[in-house]
Amino acid sequence: MTVIEVREPGGPEMLAPETRPLPNPAKNEVLIAVAAAGINRPDVLQRQGLYPPPKGASDLLGLEVSGPIVAIGENVTRFKPGDFVCALVNGGGYAEYAVAPETTTLLAPQGLNPVEAAALPETIFTVWHNVFERGGLKEGDWLLVHGGASGIGTTAIQLGTAFGAKVIVTVGDDAKAKACEALGAVRAINYRKEDFLDVVKEATAKHGADVILDMVGGDYIERNIRAAALEGHIVQIAFLKGSKVEVDLMRLMMRRLTLTGSTLRAQTDATKAKMATVIEERIWPLITQGKYKPVIDSTFPLAEAAEAHKRIDNPAHVGKIVLTTT
Repeated sequence: MTVIEVREPGGPEMLAPETRPLPNPAKNEVLIAVAAAGINRPDVLQRQGLYPPPKGASDLLGLEVSGPIVAIGENVTRFKPGDFVCALVNGGGYAEYAVAPETTTLLAPQGLNPVEAAALPETIFTVWHNVFERGGLKEGDWLLVHGGASGIGTTAIQLGTAFGAKVIVTVGDDAKAKACEALGAVRAINYRKEDFLDVVKEATAKHGADVILDMVGGDYIERNIRAAALEGHIVQIAFLKGSKVEVDLMRLMMRRLTLTGSTLRAQTDATKAKMATVIEERIWPLITQGKYKPVIDSTFPLAEAAEAHKRIDNPAHVGKIVLTTT
């Protein structure tokens, strides 16, 4: 089968097609003929040598796929060959075939094409766990999302809105702002023109954001603390501007804030299995009802993964970038 390997850590040009044997599904695993594979920021970090795969995981990039199941391993009971699924995988998605744990494999929602289905798992799991489980977002809350036009951001806008929250996002240009407001954001802030701290205070009548989803880090941390509502939750999922900052703990304490964060890939299989169950119960109906749909920026053939990574490295993209095998 064709796979995409990282020849050595570096830029997109380090990605190249190679040939490997088909993987065999182990106990409690399924083998998927990959129709499409989503591209995510952890893939970029792994390509750069900054995010090594966990022990036992595939060395290949790719954390989410869609396609038909072609074989099942021992003890698999929920699926059969021919089922069209989307799955969160432990690496290996940039390939024509990939194995996935049964517990993080879901029947693809009706009404979505393979590209849209492949754009779901990593993003949905990340947003659900961090915004709703760690952040505790509830109806009526204010949600601030940095990177609103990203795959994570466009998902957080739609899910936050669907569950009754009011969503504010930050973006890098006016076109992205319009795109985010079209998805349901009540306010999209062009951070090149406005200070998000001032806008959040004004938009919320000085209440602040009850939940803040941040993938920027750096000097945003202190500003997030100032933008948060009393007893608010700040959830860190990345740190594009740096992971080491100085924090005013007094302000954190006085506002009774929770500063937390997580990575998805390092979660245990049992934890991800619980997430999958809840996601299928809570999110899949929103998809069939038309209240959530993945935003697709662009697609590239698998062999052109390097070009796809050039696109994700370009801040102009809105939504998900997806590889296809057909």
